[in-house]
Amino acid sequence: MTQDTSPIGGGENIPRKGNWYLLTSLVIGILSGLIISWVVAPVKYIETHPATLRSDFKDDFRFQIASVFYATNNLERAKSRLDLLDDADVIQALTKQAQNLLDSGDPTNKAFVLAFLTSALKQDADLSLNDPTETKSLASTNTATTNPTGTSPVTMGGTPSKQPAVINTPTLRPSSTFSPTPGAAFILKKNQVICNSPQNSLLLQVEIRNRAGQPIPGAEIIITWSEGEEHFFTGLKPEIGDGYADYLMTPEVVYSIQLAKGGAPVSNLSAPSCSTESGVTRWGSIKLVFQQP
Repeated sequence: MTQDTSPIGGGENIPRKGNWYLLTSLVIGILSGLIISWVVAPVKYIETHPATLRSDFKDDFRFQIASVFYATNNLERAKSRLDLLDDADVIQALTKQAQNLLDSGDPTNKAFVLAFLTSALKQDADLSLNDPTETKSLASTNTATTNPTGTSPVTMGGTPSKQPAVINTPTLRPSSTFSPTPGAAFILKKNQVICNSPQNSLLLQVEIRNRAGQPIPGAEIIITWSEGEEHFFTGLKPEIGDGYADYLMTPEVVYSIQLAKGGAPVSNLSAPSCSTESGVTRWGSIKLVFQQP
């Protein structure tokens, strides 16, 4: 008798498994790994180097450095901390951050603190160029324009706001401050209407110079109008000049300008109406130049 060893029902009827279960397992494994690494047990970076930080965290780091310098006037400490960020140009990085804040309205007035540190670094660099053997720290000799009221926002253009923002900075301890050369108050050397520069329309441009005609960065300018007051500073547009600042005027609003370090105010300033050769009327600009006598 021959024994039948063939599968019951015939081999051709046996169901066979496909490879889909392998793909399903792979997908489930990947999803499980992502959930664990992103949600359950994400990677935590501890004591990472500041140069590896994200750009917005670097901005926060720079502001903290500037705030400490504003309170302590220790420039060497600030420089050593800034070196940790490995910026190609430290002054340019600080200036760009301050300008970005001003462009966005700067509600917390951080640009003022950044400008304070930037002015110190610029003057320190100038001293090093003029005297390579200079070792004296600017922390005890240099100054920058301070904001004694602590209540007025820093602006470089933008529509004037009716209410000043509160500056969120440390209390400044008694120390030297960055200031123009002591002496007589500034006098107005030029008051010029500019109609041939469409790209600068509605700008109130201000230049501040010392008695030698050199630009003064970090100088505080107070602008007022019937409904408010704001402060802005020179030196935040170094591509134009260290002693340069500008303010975006609102048409038909009348302003007054005065330097925080003294001098007669300049009143009745408003955006001039200029007529072109084609007969088109557009807004112009005003340029004021102040200098110590």
